[in-house]
Amino acid sequence: MHLACRVSRMACCLRAGSLCPTTTPAQPWRPAPANRASHWAGTCSSAARGVAAAASASSEDAPKPLTFVPERIGFIGAGQMGEALIRGFLRSKVSSPGRICVSVRDVERQDALERIGIGSIFGDATDGGSKDVAQFSSVILLCTKPQAMTEVLQSLAPHVTSEHLVISVAAGITLQTLESALGEGVRVVRVMPNTPALVQCGASAYALGKNVTARDADIVDLLLSSVGFCIAVEEKQLDAVTGLSGSGPAYVYLMIEAMADGGVMAGLPRETALALAAKTVAGAAQMVFGDDGGSNSSSALGMVHPGVLKDRVASPAGTTIAGLAELESSGVRGAFIRAVSRAAQRAKEIGS
Repeated sequence: MHLACRVSRMACCLRAGSLCPTTTPAQPWRPAPANRASHWAGTCSSAARGVAAAASASSEDAPKPLTFVPERIGFIGAGQMGEALIRGFLRSKVSSPGRICVSVRDVERQDALERIGIGSIFGDATDGGSKDVAQFSSVILLCTKPQAMTEVLQSLAPHVTSEHLVISVAAGITLQTLESALGEGVRVVRVMPNTPALVQCGASAYALGKNVTARDADIVDLLLSSVGFCIAVEEKQLDAVTGLSGSGPAYVYLMIEAMADGGVMAGLPRETALALAAKTVAGAAQMVFGDDGGSNSSSALGMVHPGVLKDRVASPAGTTIAGLAELESSGVRGAFIRAVSRAAQRAKEIGS
């Protein structure tokens, strides 16, 4: 995918959570520069300005955009994260129920998947399910727990070839571990999504293995951006991604619950307090991504620094600054920083 197109899609997903089609590149994929994020940041504005002109000038010659994954997709494991991705892919129509198969262990999971239209459901991966998934699909997502990954890889390895793209969402399991276990030539991508993918508001990052092709990169980008925002990172950054966005929804749920408790303490009914807290968090996050056209917004993706937004709300001697003073005196800022750092460290421990 041309860099300009990938940047334009990223900006689109940030602002609207929408699916922005991209162009399939004719050239082989090459590793991104080490400073991919800053490289994107420097080119995003010019890419966004030039995309319309480029499209009109070369629309007849350009390859058709990839908006649907024709390859069959197999899931090994379909717990909360796996089901979130399946539902997201179906909702965004980048795949269809007949093109998805799943290997699961228990009947309860099987029933849940049948209810959303998945017909090809196989048994435990370590008891024949891996073979069935590999025969059915050419894109395989490993959505098992990290602790079960060794056994799953052993069961899958005899049945995958260089014709398969294997995408792992297991925290801490490195590309080297995956490539060594699956064998020579197997194309591997490591991904860290999060559960808001279920409502197409996910925040995902991915790192590409040494054997991936240009089309593989486009498929991963399309699948993840169809369920929210996604970005390519260096593999060494994925543990930090796990601690931040992978585990982050739980931190936010705790924050929403605590804010609602505060509302109840101040006299609000529980349901009213919870709704106001959740909507406040959702709206505040959207404002960070809302480009107001002023000097406070990022030139790359239109983001406004949260400190700027905070200061706009906190008027002198007002209610907000009084509340912020309580949060600071309680060490809330440091607690969030330590939570992300500790979760990142735990991801690294899992992979060691």
